[in-house]
Formats: sequence, structure tokens, C-alpha cells
Amino acid sequence: MTDHRVAAVAVPPQAAGTGRERSVRRLRVLLIEDDDADAFLVGELLDEADAAVDLVNAKSLAEARPLMAGADCVLLDLGLPDAQGLDGLRQVLAQSGGAAVCVLTGRQDEHLGVVAVAEGAQDYLVKGQVDGVLLTRALRYAVERKRADDDALRLREVELRQAESARLERGLLPRPLMETDRITVHPFYRPGRHAALIGGDFYDVVQSTPDRVDLIVGDVCGHGADEAALGVMLRVAWRALVLARVPDDAVLPALEQVLISERRLPETFTTVATVRVDLAANRATVRLAGHPPPLLLSNGTVTPVPAPGGLVLGVAPRPPRAYELELDSDDWSLLMYTDGLIEGRVGAGDERLDVAGLVELVQAARGVPLVDLPAWLVGRAEDANGGPFADDVAMLLVSAGGGR
Repeated sequence: MTDHRVAAVAVPPQAAGTGRERSVRRLRVLLIEDDDADAFLVGELLDEADAAVDLVNAKSLAEARPLMAGADCVLLDLGLPDAQGLDGLRQVLAQSGGAAVCVLTGRQDEHLGVVAVAEGAQDYLVKGQVDGVLLTRALRYAVERKRADDDALRLREVELRQAESARLERGLLPRPLMETDRITVHPFYRPGRHAALIGGDFYDVVQSTPDRVDLIVGDVCGHGADEAALGVMLRVAWRALVLARVPDDAVLPALEQVLISERRLPETFTTVATVRVDLAANRATVRLAGHPPPLLLSNGTVTPVPAPGGLVLGVAPRPPRAYELELDSDDWSLLMYTDGLIEGRVGAGDERLDVAGLVELVQAARGVPLVDLPAWLVGRAEDANGGPFADDVAMLLVSAGGGR
């Protein structure tokens, strides 16, 4: 193996004549060439151009493999002892990582250079038809083109993930199963900033009799596809339990059994808030399993529902106690939400919005139509947080009649 090192400083065109020299980052170039004369010529051309290049020569693909990891660019001869033509190129492309690849061809094989670029090489050079300046420029252009290609690929991957997330979200978020016009439900969901993936927050609404509507908001700990899938399982299981008229006190214990049997990790838990609205009696039954309390909006006041906070599901099975809430006949709303809404920061310290801060936000939202209230609250809370929430946010806003 030959180690050929050349000068490190070059002056870009915009600095010419100004008396200022700018340092150019050295390129690490791996030349894979078995012909000593051709390898010597490449080194001489770079020397003559005062190129900021560290050149290392390997005479075979086997000799080059351990050297590729540190290279910015691989300059590949298509005729090697252990790899011929495009087969050698494909092996280099598979093993070169983030390095750019330029191929060297003879005059009679120039057509292979065109095919090599189509296969994934950044450029090709014909032996005997380049000088030092052109060679240096080709190497630097190849490195920049590789970086641009990689950036474009990463951007495309992000766009595809976001598009897939949007399709996943549309497929996983439910439509309220409700026919009555005596109450109105406004659902809301926004994924956290983790690559815009839907997370473990979930909600659902089911009307099982003319006078009974059940609602649930829950949060599976964690973010990503596993948590989203588990959240959907729990939501579907809850809907089935409600529609099957399972006794109220048995619904969450059964849901906990589903969680324990389906979760991937034994430490995975879920917080849940459920509300059963009895339209005939103007009463709501609230159960909390480690979840923040709903807010009651009635007669111009905003108060957290004082339901007892039970244990989260999946830790120590114990059904949460029910809390009976009397409702005004025609002027009430209940806001159910996941903790992503109240865990955002307020100010520069570690203080969080919390339930008390959310109460203040809702009080400040007088005049905001109910249909717009969830998005309005998230916008104001994110302003206080200084940016998007890290956690997902799910909300259900249920109101008497058509709301305001």
C-alpha cells in the first residue's frame, strides 16, 4: 500500500487577488488501482495542482475494504485483479458507507463510466484525459454530490415517515359511535415531535343506549408504533366491553387484563379516564386510573372534577372508585385530556402547566367556540412551552346540546 500525501491549502476563486487565503478541508481519497504507473500518475497530478488531498492507494478490492471507512472519496479502477467492471463497483458501493465513488476508465471503455454513474457512482474519469486541476475538482464535486444525495435521501425518508404516520393516524383514530344530538363531542389528537409518529394516546366515544354515552381517554407510556398498536387494542377492547354491556365496575379490570396480556414489556402501563354520561339523569360517572381529572365547564366556571385518582393500569390491579357528578341540564362541558397537554413548561424553569394552569387557560378562552377550544388550548400551551410538545396530546370535549 502506498501513502501519498500532498499540500493542504488552496485558494477558492472568490478569494483570488484579495491577499486572503482560506483553508480548505483535506479530502481523504482511497485510490483502488493495481497499475503502479497509473497510481503514480494520479499522485503526480494531485501534487501539481497543490490539492488538499490525502491519497492512499490499494491494489485490490480486498486490500481496500478495511480502508474505506475513513475515506471521503473512493477512486476506483474498473479493472482489478479480484473484481472486474461493474461487479467491482457494486461491491464498493455496498461497502463504502458515506464515501463518494468515482470510477476510472480507459478511452475504449468510456461507456462503462456512463453505466457506472447510473449504477450509483458520483462521477467517472477517463485515464489520460484529466489534469491535476480537473481531477481535484472532480473529487471535490463527487464528495459534495454524495452529501447532497444523502441529504435528499434523508429528507425523502422523513417525508415518507410523515406521510405514513398521517395514514396511520387516520386509520387508528376512531370516529365517535354516537347518534344523539343532546350532546356534542369534539375530539382532538396531535402527535408529539418524535418524527411526527402517532403514539400511545387514544380516545373513543360510544353510545350504547339512547340515554347513555361512554367516553374514554388514555395514554400508553412510550411513543411509537408498539405503543400506538397497544393503544388501539385497548380502545377496541374498551369499545367491545361497553357495547357488550359489561358491568361498569368490571370494564377497567378487563381492560387491564388486555394490557397485561398484550404489552411487549412488563413495565408498560396505561393511564385512563372514563366518563359515563347518563342523559336522562343529567349525571356523569367518572373513573380515573392514574390520569389527570377532567375539567367541568359550567355556568361560567371551570373546575377539575374531584374524582379519586386510582392506580395506573398494569402495575397493581385494583379497580378505580367511581365518582358521581351532577350536571346542569343545559349548560355544561367536560374536557378530557392526556397529560401531554399539561406537562409542557411555563417559563424558563422546570415549572409545568399542570391542571391549575390548564384551568386558567380555559378561563381565558371565553368567546372561543367549543369546536375550536382544544386546538386553541394546545396553541397557547405550546407558546408557553416555547415550542411543540414532546408528548402526544389527545382530548375529548363533550358538551350539552350543540355547544357554543
